[in-house]
Amino acid sequence: MPPARAISTAVLLSTATLLASSLTACAPAARDGERHGDTGGTTTDAQALDALREQSPAWRDCPAPAPVQGGGEAPGALPDGTRWQCATLRTPLDWKNPSGKTMDLALIRARASGAPHERIGSLLFNFGGPGGSGVATLPGLAPDYEKLRTRYDLVSFDPRGVGNSEGVRCLDAGLPDEDEIDDTPDDGADETDALVRFNRETAAACEKNSGDVLPYVGTTQAAQDMELIRQVLGDERLHYFGISYGTELGGVYAHLFPERVGRAVLDGVVDPTLDRMAEALAQAGGFQLAFEHFAAWCAREGCALGDDAEDIVDLTVELEEALDDTPLTTPDGGALDGDALVDAISGALYRQDYWPALRAALEAAADDDGEVLHDLAEALGQHGTGGDPGDDTTDGTTGEESNEDDAFRAITCDDSSSRYTVADVRSRLADFVEASPLFGPGLAWSALSCDGWPVPGAARHPEVGAPGAPPVLLVGNTGDPATPYAGAARMAERLGRDVGVELTYEGEGHGAYDSGNTCVQDTVDAYLLEGTLPEPGTTCAAEPLPKGK
Repeated sequence: MPPARAISTAVLLSTATLLASSLTACAPAARDGERHGDTGGTTTDAQALDALREQSPAWRDCPAPAPVQGGGEAPGALPDGTRWQCATLRTPLDWKNPSGKTMDLALIRARASGAPHERIGSLLFNFGGPGGSGVATLPGLAPDYEKLRTRYDLVSFDPRGVGNSEGVRCLDAGLPDEDEIDDTPDDGADETDALVRFNRETAAACEKNSGDVLPYVGTTQAAQDMELIRQVLGDERLHYFGISYGTELGGVYAHLFPERVGRAVLDGVVDPTLDRMAEALAQAGGFQLAFEHFAAWCAREGCALGDDAEDIVDLTVELEEALDDTPLTTPDGGALDGDALVDAISGALYRQDYWPALRAALEAAADDDGEVLHDLAEALGQHGTGGDPGDDTTDGTTGEESNEDDAFRAITCDDSSSRYTVADVRSRLADFVEASPLFGPGLAWSALSCDGWPVPGAARHPEVGAPGAPPVLLVGNTGDPATPYAGAARMAERLGRDVGVELTYEGEGHGAYDSGNTCVQDTVDAYLLEGTLPEPGTTCAAEPLPKGK
């Protein structure tokens, strides 16, 4: 089971398109990972900031995404002929020392399609992770946002430490393959020691290969980058659409710059009150609830896994345990063990329209046929045994991979001051198993991922209080596995009185807007395009899967 939010929203939302057709994306016109020296011995911080605000990005047609962003083809023109443009933006490496070294952020945009006098400004997107490349993701999801493009330029970026924005690298030839590490060490001290050793060796490799940027990739610095993006793009306020981790980033921005918040939507809302262990426990419950909803649907459809939801859940737990003992052989000669099963299920729960494929995969696996589960894992981007869903990012010609997993670890560990031990995990393991015997153990052990991290974390949880900010629309999904529904109410409370406005989606999957639900999209569009907020208590019902689909 991957760590909390390790299944990047950026990748998994794009997978919906990938399951039907190939996803096009793009990379920035950037000097990959270029970092610049001090701006001059006599330059004051104020002068350096003025120069940064006055820069003019050199926009040009986007090339194909770099392997570090996930690879793929250059994005094609939009239906009206608009071409995607990419550029770089220079920003301080350390916002506490703006006259010191700088780094380049990778940007992408598509200009608004409507009349110039109707244009509101730029709408900045972050699709989550943390660690997902916004530059590579936005083009693939752009059809969902065509209505918004009538009044906004659609803009995204690779946050610092991600993709072509000084992407963090933890690659080290001496490290074992992560697929060889048991995510849920339950067979004695040797497995536990191997997991601890892997996390510490990974931290050391990150410091060795990216140590000069590791202290500066946290969410607070990224939020300050967003304020610079707003200034350089010439917008009076930051109009923003954040999904999953992007909601945390948006909340931190609102805390730092409440007077600059424009029309902002946070979808799939992170609970800002939780530390990493509590967040992982909440996720265990969220994935369990989502799987029970899947199981109930599967039973209604007459699937071969059991007569009711409880039977299906119990059978799947037994299947996971059996695969840990005796993995299934895959067509490519690999093996699918219990960790791989849980990873594939986790990925499939991110979207309800993956459920039919998950049903077929589980039915086949229960009949000792791992091929369908292998195919599903590949479609979701998970290869081999025990890999993270969404990590299908190897470039076939260079062997270089997306840095999403490395960036996820770096940003998470820079943000969180919690450093858990094996004893900490063991003391809470029963709580995780009670929350979910299927997903709980992996999420509990993921708390060790910051063990040995060379940078002290910022805080136990993010600060998002933004009294005086204009309304921020929070979209909570009652069936969300990765950011459980309660997070929206807690974000509203922490933002401050009259700031957070909640919209409930009684649906499935992670997030709401990209589910295609008409009610959610119309309500969000009304706010972003016209400034019309929903009435308190507004709820959107799910549009169920067609029977037999």
